Amino acid sequence: MPKYIIEREIPEAGKLSQQELQSISQKSRAVLGEMGPEIQWVQSYVTDDKVYCVYIAPNEAVIQKHAEKGGFPANRISRIRAVIDPTTAEG
Repeated sequence: MPKYIIEREIPEAGKLSQQELQSISQKSRAVLGEMGPEIQWVQSYVTDDKVYCVYIAPNEAVIQKHAEKGGFPANRISRIRAVIDPTTAEG
């Protein structure tokens, strides 16, 4: 199943408290539970003004539906085509 990176523009995301992040996470998991196993949340990265989320889903439409149901922005959805790291250089 394809993996995607979702860019969510959330002003001052880096200033969200642990309690606020927990609440957002709980909302996301609740929506995922309603939608079933075809969409999975892998991990998210919080920066100053954005949150970058990695999801596994059959297509972008399913990710957009999750965002709409949860009330989360999904400003950009990009399919991951490859993953590289320092060991990739070793051939």
